[in-house]
Amino acid sequence: MQPVPSRFLIRLARKCLNHPSVPLAKGDALLDLSSEFTIANLCGLDGQEEFAELRICWNAQGIGFQATITGKKQPPEGDNTRPRSSDGITIWIDTRDSRSSHRATRYCHQFHFLASGAGPDREDPCFVQSKIHRALQDAPFCNPSEIMFRCTNEPSGYFMEAFLPSQALAGYDSEECPRLGICIQVHDRELGDQIYDSTLDFPFSEDPSLWSQLILVHPDRDEKPAKKKVGKSSSRKADKPNKKELES
Repeated sequence: MQPVPSRFLIRLARKCLNHPSVPLAKGDALLDLSSEFTIANLCGLDGQEEFAELRICWNAQGIGFQATITGKKQPPEGDNTRPRSSDGITIWIDTRDSRSSHRATRYCHQFHFLASGAGPDREDPCFVQSKIHRALQDAPFCNPSEIMFRCTNEPSGYFMEAFLPSQALAGYDSEECPRLGICIQVHDRELGDQIYDSTLDFPFSEDPSLWSQLILVHPDRDEKPAKKKVGKSSSRKADKPNKKELES
């Protein structure tokens, strides 16, 4: 264990691009996100293995993500009654980015997307929402039927995508609060843990101050800061000094 993770030396903020067309109405895919939606993974700075690629988008209707997990030799294992120890992805979202507090508020959510854990043999993918430990106030529980989620097994892993609608995210307002607090943990019993942006040595699952920031980039806004105007401009040219003033 190192005293301070390398990623704690900087305050991480990631851009989240807008995708107005998701979730997709036709076809099997929910999102079909291109590589430009990939979020940077800096887990290697703290010695974590990288086995998952995540892509995230947003629009006024909610937030979507897709993940590709590779390098597995065994099928995913899970139990929907123990989501944190199951193969899959847990996402913590704070719709008001209250990272100054060490305890979660009603705007802090914990969502689990499991590659397996449901069904008679616990082999079916499933979605679970759970309370955050030590929260000052619990976030409202959403209706699971509102969550669009699909997961497919692949030869060396699995692929999943999901869309969280705004009604499942208490306080979600991209205009009023375009910055979200976020933490993501990809857990796999075979491959280990890939965490954005913490380590298992810290209580990121219950402390929003350890979460990074997700900036919802509006497509119709210029990201360049406006230049600060100094003084007032004048169309009148400065008066030229007369000969006597130059001689004095």
